[in-house]
Amino acid sequence: MNALTQTWVSVGSIEDIPRRGSRCVDYGEMTIAIFRTIDDRVFALEDKCPHKNGPLSQGIVHDGCVTCPLHNWVISLETGEAQGADEGETRAFPIRLDDDQIMLGLGKS
Repeated sequence: MNALTQTWVSVGSIEDIPRRGSRCVDYGEMTIAIFRTIDDRVFALEDKCPHKNGPLSQGIVHDGCVTCPLHNWVISLETGEAQGADEGETRAFPIRLDDDQIMLGLGKS
């Protein structure tokens, strides 16, 4: 989706999320996990693994991925796609940083 058609919502400061950690925000009935990598990149995924809907926000963040805490599926933070031999994907959302504020893209404005 084009960045100009996004509705951007502030979801807090990058400092609110520990490196290699996450926090969750609610969007209607969906929970979105916001992840911060060791090198301060920020990503957003729907907080459910494509395998058994495990809470990705409780997984381990590493190498641009998160490992689901239930069955060790590895999910790309950038695309939401399962890695390796596993197949499936979870919804990824665009993120941008305005100074230290995390802006989450939530569809058309």
